[in-house]
Amino acid sequence: MENLDQVMESAKAYISLYGLRLVGAIILLIIGIWVINIFVSKLRKGLMKKLNDASLVSFTVSFVGVLLKIMLIISIMSMIGIQMTSFIAILGAAGFAVGMAMSGTLQNFAGGVMVLIFKPFKVGDYIDAIGHAGTVKEIQIFNTILSTPDNRIIFVPNGKIYTESIVNYSHEPQRRVDFKFGVGYEVDYELAKKVLATIIEQNDLILSDPAPFIGLIELGDSSVNIVVRVWVESANYWSVFFKMNETVFKEFNQQGISIPYPQMDVHVKNNK
Repeated sequence: MENLDQVMESAKAYISLYGLRLVGAIILLIIGIWVINIFVSKLRKGLMKKLNDASLVSFTVSFVGVLLKIMLIISIMSMIGIQMTSFIAILGAAGFAVGMAMSGTLQNFAGGVMVLIFKPFKVGDYIDAIGHAGTVKEIQIFNTILSTPDNRIIFVPNGKIYTESIVNYSHEPQRRVDFKFGVGYEVDYELAKKVLATIIEQNDLILSDPAPFIGLIELGDSSVNIVVRVWVESANYWSVFFKMNETVFKEFNQQGISIPYPQMDVHVKNNK
C-alpha cells in the first residue's frame, strides 16, 4: 500500500507540474494558429497592394505561414519542458535520413523559387504541365495549385512542374485558331471560300491584323479540305473556335455546300 501511495503521490505531483503546462500549451497552440492565420491574411492583402504580383505574394505568404507555425511549435515544446538542446541534437543525428526523405520537398521548394525568378507562368495563366491543364490559382512554396475548367483543384509539385515542359496558353496576348473544313468534290471551291471569308468578316472577335488565311490544304479521299487560320485575343480562343464551327455548319447547309463523310465503295463480282 505504501508503494501505491507513493505512486499516487508521484502521479499527482507530475500532473500538477506538467498538467497545467500541457493545458497552457494546447491553449497557446490554438491561439497561436489563430493569430498566425490572421497575420497571414493581412500580410497577403498588404503585399497585393504593394507588389501587385499574385505569384510572388502567394509564395511569400505560404513561406511565412509555414515558418511561423514551425516557430510556434518549437516554442510550445520548450514550454512543456522539452529540452531543445537535446531535441536539436536528435535532429542533427537524424539529419542525413531526414535530408534524404525530404529531398523531394527541397526540390519542390527550389522549383517554386525558380518559377518566381524566371516566371514561365504566373497566377491567372492557363497552362498545361506534366499532364495537367488548368488556370494557375496559387503558387505555394511546395506546390502550384491549378483550377480546371470543370472546377477541379490540382496540386502539382513545383519540382516536377519546373523540370518538365510547360505550355503556357496565356503568355502571348494573341493566339491563332486553326480549322479544317471538308467539302465535296462537286462543290464550287470559290463559293466555299467566299462563304468562309464572309463568316470571318462578320465575327467581331477575329482580328484583321494578322490577316486571316484561307487555302486549299488537301485533296482527300472523299473531300476537298480547306484550311482556315485566324488570329484572336487569347481570352477569346474558345469562343471563336466553337462559334466558327457552328456558323460554318449552318452556312454551308444554307448555301448547299455539301460536307462529305468518309465512305467506302464495295464492288461484288459474280463469277457465275
